[in-house]
Amino acid sequence: MTKVALVSTTDRGQGVRQAVDLLDLKPFQGKRVVLKPNFNSADPAPGSTHNDTLRSLVLTLQRMAAKQITLAERSGPGDSTRTVMEKKGVFKLAQELGFDIVNLEEMGPEGWSRVEPEGSHWSQGFLFPRIYLEAKSIVQTCCLKTHAYGGHFTLSLKNSVGLVPLAGQPYMKELHSSQYQRQMIAEINAAYSPDLVVMDGVEAFIDGGPAVGTGVEAGVMLASTDRVAIDAVGVAILRLLGTTPEVSNGPIFALEQIARAAELGLGVSSPDQIQLVTGDGGSESFASRVRDILARG
Repeated sequence: MTKVALVSTTDRGQGVRQAVDLLDLKPFQGKRVVLKPNFNSADPAPGSTHNDTLRSLVLTLQRMAAKQITLAERSGPGDSTRTVMEKKGVFKLAQELGFDIVNLEEMGPEGWSRVEPEGSHWSQGFLFPRIYLEAKSIVQTCCLKTHAYGGHFTLSLKNSVGLVPLAGQPYMKELHSSQYQRQMIAEINAAYSPDLVVMDGVEAFIDGGPAVGTGVEAGVMLASTDRVAIDAVGVAILRLLGTTPEVSNGPIFALEQIARAAELGLGVSSPDQIQLVTGDGGSESFASRVRDILARG
């Protein structure tokens, strides 16, 4: 069984703290943590990671005795990574809270290594940041939303696409032109393994995405150590909210992103292996509806 913590809330700061605490983790003490947000653009959440979520997550990791936190990300298409971070005020936040920033877009060739997952649909593998390949501890935070450009949904697995370089490389063209796009998304995740994933579902896109879409207040924060499990729960919540046919139809574990990730051993392989944990009555009521959707497959 894999735990997915669920907190029903519209308070991002409180939601992050409660969700992480429900997992009762102790993997960060004395470690240097690399943090992956969702900064493909500077659009308001869920178009990108909300600063309140980022703030609370950094403070939570510091409370859990992380030695150092380094946010490492690249943005696009659209604005440069530096522009996105400036628009979002991330440099100021880093100075205030005492975490470091690595702009993956500005790294030289020495900052990347080629990864070729066995049986991959990528023609020649892909470059991946060495800072993530060599990290002792990794935390990821993603949003709850659909994807209008072939991914169908963009949760924790899809968030990892931001770790593959964009400028001067063929990877995004290859990804978006392939009939195996959703399997290729999952395959990127074979390159690394986060110790914690936090999904901000306070607001969600039920269609459109990733930058803009039809927004609804979902009022939920999730946390897990398992990308497949948290994405399965995220899909169940999107179904609960009413979403696109591509996300709504068929068993959740038959959806190509999730099926391929499970096949690669990146997480659970069925809804029976997911334990939704809550800490209050409102969250438990929300979780019971999510469990019903998961139980249908």
